[in-house]
Amino acid sequence: MPRRRTTDRLAGQSPPGPEATLDAEPQGSAPSASSARSARIAWFATLGARTERDRAAPPISLPPPEHVRAVRGRGQVTIDWAPVAGAAGYLVHRGPSADGPFEPIDQGGGDVLAVPHGPYLDTTRRPDGKARARGRAWYAVSSLPTIEAEGGALSTPIRPRKGPADAAVAIRVNASQVIGPVAKPWRPIIGSEHLAMLLRGPGPGGHDVGAELAQAFRIVRSELGTEAVRAHAILHDTLAVYRDSGDGANHDFSKVDQVLDRLLETGLRPIVELSFMPRDLAAEPEKTVFDYGAIISRPHDLDRWAALVRDLTAHLADRYGHEEVRRWAFEVWNEPNICVFWAGAESDYLRLYDASARAVKSVDPGFRVGGPATAAAGWIDDLLEHCRANDVPLDFISTHTYGLPPLDLRPVAARFGTPDMPLWWTEWGVSPRDGAAINDSAWAAPLVARGMRSAAGRLEALAYWVASDHFVEGGDAPRLFHGGFGLLTIGNLRKPRFWAIAMLEQLGQDELACELEGDGAGSLVEAWASGDPDGRIAIALWNGTLDQSRGAVVRALRRSVTLRVEGLRPGRYELRHRRVDARHSNIARTWKRLGRPDWPDEAGWARLRAADHLETIGEKHTVRAKRGRLILELELPMPAISLLELVPIKRRSDRVAGR
Repeated sequence: MPRRRTTDRLAGQSPPGPEATLDAEPQGSAPSASSARSARIAWFATLGARTERDRAAPPISLPPPEHVRAVRGRGQVTIDWAPVAGAAGYLVHRGPSADGPFEPIDQGGGDVLAVPHGPYLDTTRRPDGKARARGRAWYAVSSLPTIEAEGGALSTPIRPRKGPADAAVAIRVNASQVIGPVAKPWRPIIGSEHLAMLLRGPGPGGHDVGAELAQAFRIVRSELGTEAVRAHAILHDTLAVYRDSGDGANHDFSKVDQVLDRLLETGLRPIVELSFMPRDLAAEPEKTVFDYGAIISRPHDLDRWAALVRDLTAHLADRYGHEEVRRWAFEVWNEPNICVFWAGAESDYLRLYDASARAVKSVDPGFRVGGPATAAAGWIDDLLEHCRANDVPLDFISTHTYGLPPLDLRPVAARFGTPDMPLWWTEWGVSPRDGAAINDSAWAAPLVARGMRSAAGRLEALAYWVASDHFVEGGDAPRLFHGGFGLLTIGNLRKPRFWAIAMLEQLGQDELACELEGDGAGSLVEAWASGDPDGRIAIALWNGTLDQSRGAVVRALRRSVTLRVEGLRPGRYELRHRRVDARHSNIARTWKRLGRPDWPDEAGWARLRAADHLETIGEKHTVRAKRGRLILELELPMPAISLLELVPIKRRSDRVAGR
């Protein structure tokens, strides 16, 4: 969510099913006061920055999960449970005894506290910074049908049992068992600062902003498989789209054309975000956000807004062709459920959505339009209900979150009779705060992998926010490494988070069966196994915690991993092992060795560019699958992500035969 920038801005911030019952009486312990209110959204609870809602909380509740279990290992506790039909997420609580008090666990991500599924990893400390007394914590879990429903009852509290003592994880991959195609939710969309920056010249450190942003788009297109970018703030006055001359409204899309032409040259398509409000159309033009004065007002004339959207859509269709624009999409506004982004009430937004959606569809019914583009999964039920009741077009649901894997919105959509509604998280990332050191660290890499793995197969797009550190909502970047949101630095150096997605992009075509067991298996350590028809095997495995207070290397969370691959074709394989951790593929480490200059000199840039690559652990070497099996041993620090590839070596007879 483009919402917390310079002064921490708003700092702070399972299988689907329709079986949830309205006004049901959940079974289990009574929820704590915080779980029944907004503690599941950390920044809402801290700042109270919600936009006025016109509707009551959805009148739906769910029973708590059953079969909750907690296992204590070295440096961590893993909690798991049976899924609850109709749940969008779960809130894990901890207390000092079976009688509580229980509070939701806050991993320090600054946003939603709930998770979409188990297992859940707890490596946190108490608020006073002292380690919890061993074995004295109790855990309970509640179910959430949607983020805005009242908190449900807690499961029966449990005390963790002692788990394995050897800090080891065993991973078993069956190369002969395909369970489906590898889903890649990072591909459809990536985020960006407002695209008017493509027209900017010199900026921070003397870099050409427009040229570098365009190059960043080319990099994510070629190396991450990205297909589209969210065209943030396309109606901002920087692009001068609307002027009221007194004789009526004048629409000028010439600068929009320049921006989109340059974007399309990079190979990406736009997701056109219909915001912010042009000054001459704003009811309250003095209400702004960001250093560049984005106006967050309602329009003073909704018909004029609709005409602007209609004319923009028609212009794009004429210029780029209807067939091309059908491959784009239109998203209505940005985070209207936060006061700093929308100066009206929820009902005002719904009217804006209606006018926008109908204007887009009036040009071509095949053009896609959606929303509500909210922070923290808000207003999803409200928009679905409103569109169903008023026959308003809605082609996709979009929303945002940070810090944890995104909630499961399939049950929410199913309750409104749209189980196949496309679900787009058009902003997601490690931290909602620009300037957070965690953004540039190796710690972020396994969290990104965890989020993408969680999202795969249950939503259409998980758009990382953002591609580049060319980002000016809170002003120009003060130095090269400043905790920026970008996967790429100014100067387009690749951060550890970039390499995490690049590793996942190198997974094969087919997902393979994979089982984990041991200390933190499936919570601390995860794996994603894949294969290709030519026999290549690619396995991503990572070690990471959700706890943002553990941003440095934590020795207690290091794990010894035994990887057993079965079902291989007989023969020899070339083994390649690439790694991101504190010492490998971590470009900030090279910068620190340069003395942490604000902006490197020419020699410093040369050293940084020479280090800007995905590093290999050890040398490439040949291994032989005996009876179709291989066993590999490796140490996996926390944080770390590895990509292991097994590439078949053709026999000489195969090469001679041209096979």
